Amino acid sequence: MGLQRASHVAVDGKRPVNKASQTFESSAKARRLTFAAVAFFMTAFMTVLATTTTSYAQSSTFAGMAGTWSGPGTVTLDDGSSERIRCRSTYRVIGASMEMALTCASDAYRFNLQAAVVAAGGEVSGTWSETSRNIGGTIQGRGAGGSFQVIAQAAGFAANISLKTTGNKQQIALRADSVFRAANISLSK
Repeated sequence: MGLQRASHVAVDGKRPVNKASQTFESSAKARRLTFAAVAFFMTAFMTVLATTTTSYAQSSTFAGMAGTWSGPGTVTLDDGSSERIRCRSTYRVIGASMEMALTCASDAYRFNLQAAVVAAGGEVSGTWSETSRNIGGTIQGRGAGGSFQVIAQAAGFAANISLKTTGNKQQIALRADSVFRAANISLSK
């Protein structure tokens, strides 16, 4: 009977099937299908996450500002003198909040401005500090889409700040009521 079965299998082109090999093949197929399904869902999830994150970041109040910027500018002092300055700014954007560090310097003048702001409904608010003079205060204003008009205040100091970002170019204008009167800065990414 064993010979008949072996010859019968050879004629049909099939190998004999036993329960152990059938179970192994089924579990291997199940593992491959499970892996394929998990890979598919992870790919789909990551694609949706990337699309959502990109669209959120682009529609953010601080869209296009993240990164490091640098460029020239001028600073005007209380006595009317002005000096050329070189500036570098770094923006860190996380959703509706932004942290900024702006350093500008010339041969005789330097300022280090840092700020942390949050945007909600077209309003921008937060805090600022100028570390080389050890002063700081609050920021209040309006802005969206990389264009802002804010007032930075502290005891004995107030400054109007206008910031406009278009593509990889940024213009910053500061007007103050103290020894430091104004600054006009043009940055590029």
